[in-house]
Formats: sequence, structure tokens, C-alpha cells
Amino acid sequence: MLDQIRGLHHVTSMASGARANNAFFTDTLGLRRVKKTVNFDAPDVYHLYYADEIGTPGTVMTYFPFPNAGRGRRGAGEVALTAFAIPQGSTDAWETRLRERHVENILRDSSFGAPRLLFDGPDGERLALVEAAADGRSPWTAGGVSEEIAIRGFHSVEMLLRDKAATVELLEFMGYREAAADGAVTRYEIAGGNPASRIDIRVDPAAPRAQAGAGSVHHIAFAVENRAAQAEVAERLAGAGWPTTPQIDRDYFFAIYFRSPGGVLFEVATNEPGFDRDEDRAHLGEALKLPKQHEHLRAELERRLEPLGDGA
Repeated sequence: MLDQIRGLHHVTSMASGARANNAFFTDTLGLRRVKKTVNFDAPDVYHLYYADEIGTPGTVMTYFPFPNAGRGRRGAGEVALTAFAIPQGSTDAWETRLRERHVENILRDSSFGAPRLLFDGPDGERLALVEAAADGRSPWTAGGVSEEIAIRGFHSVEMLLRDKAATVELLEFMGYREAAADGAVTRYEIAGGNPASRIDIRVDPAAPRAQAGAGSVHHIAFAVENRAAQAEVAERLAGAGWPTTPQIDRDYFFAIYFRSPGGVLFEVATNEPGFDRDEDRAHLGEALKLPKQHEHLRAELERRLEPLGDGA
């Protein structure tokens, strides 16, 4: 069993428009855009990062906004729900805020005994705010949401699978253990991890296969401290039958990838070097930062990329 993984690092999804995506996460949800860069493999597409003040692992929601991309189809083999942690007693205030901003498909319920507010993002992605006790993370409060209710970071993600046995075997190898069950959903947690330490699995043998598109989660990333720990994880995963890619430099972290048995793409990302490696913390996410191999495209990209509408 691995002991290097600390919980979630980030979640990366796809969108159909950069401006609408940026407005939703920075204005409606009040997160900070901590990086404005581009997709390493498709530099004409933004890679936008939203998080707390500094992009602490376990708080970072990222998007690839492919212009005019068709919507994905929800189904088995994907992360069907991304949940953020909010303070106890703040659900009423959040429901009011979301309804005032005409957010769609709002629903209140509870999950594992905690009040929860479900809703759709701008591309139909299913999101949730879950009241979390004793979450001591400091929120970003310069985005128009008060500290009393502001998002603390990720609470959990929920995978929808037709069968969970092989995925559970992998998660247990990664250090997760079954913590509780709530109907068709089983929760797995990692001991001693960061506050984003929960992975939920919903099983539906009859669920149609998911089809990727705008609103779909592209991958989920698990946090390790540094490259040495990441190399150990890669070696042990390969030895157990889950080979990974080589370490890839993503400027703000190093990454390895592999496909989980249920179809969800997993990444293991380092906590180092962080999002302030090329920007002062007071100005994170303001300038367009390009990977060095794409710097020669700057003039063309600045002309072609959709303005975000917030002065950036």
C-alpha cells in the first residue's frame, strides 16, 4: 500500500467558453483565478486555474475551455460530481446567492449526514457545496464572498461506475479505506491526508457510458509532496499492474498519469513548486503565462484567445 498520497491535488474539467467559465468560478463561486495559461498540448486553448489565495493543493479547480465544444453526456466511467467544502450553517446563504445569479438545477439534500447544495455549472457540470465541520482552511475572500460562507476547497469527488471492485482495489492500494456508505454511494478516505481526502463511488450497473465534452471532468489529480515521492508512487503502481506515464513538467507541478479500471483518468501531482513560481502572490492569475515551448506564439495567442472580461 502506498503512503505518499495526501488526497486530491486538483480536478480538471472541460468547458465551452472561457469568459463564462471564468465569471462563474470567480464571481458566482468567489474563487481566485490563480493561473491563466494554456493547454500544453493545444496552446490555442486556455488552461484556467481557480483556487484559494495561493492555489493550495486540494483547492484547485482547473478548466480547458475549448471554444464552442459540445456538451458531454453524463454516465458511467467518469467523475459525475465535484463537491466543495463550505462552513456549517452556510447553505441558506449559498442557495440565495446561486438563485440570485440564476444558477440552474439547484437542489438541496444531505450526503453522509451533511447538508448539501447541488447545482449545475455553466456547461451543465454537476457541482455541490457540502457543509464541512472543522475545515480550518483559509478561504479567498477578495472575490465577493464573505469569510463566513466562502468555499474552503474540495470536499470530495464522486465517480459513477458500473462496477467498483477493480477501482476500489486501486484506491486501497493508493492508501484509501472505506469510511461509510450512503445508499448506492460508498465513501473512501485517506488517513492523515489533506482536507480533500474523500473519494465517493456511486454504482449503477445500468448507467450509459459517459461521453466526454464540455462539462465533463477530464481527470482528477492526487497530491504527493515532491518528485521523489512521485517517483516512488510511479514505481510501485507499475509493479502492481498500473503503469504510469513518465514524470511531466507542468510548470506549477510535476505530473504522472494512468487510467483507472473504471475509466477515470488519474493523475498524481506534486505539491511543488507551486503557482507562485512565476508570479508574485499578489498578482496570481493576472498575466497570461505560457510554457516555454509556446512562448514564441504569444502574440498570436493573445490575439486569438477569448478575453475573460475581467480586465485580464
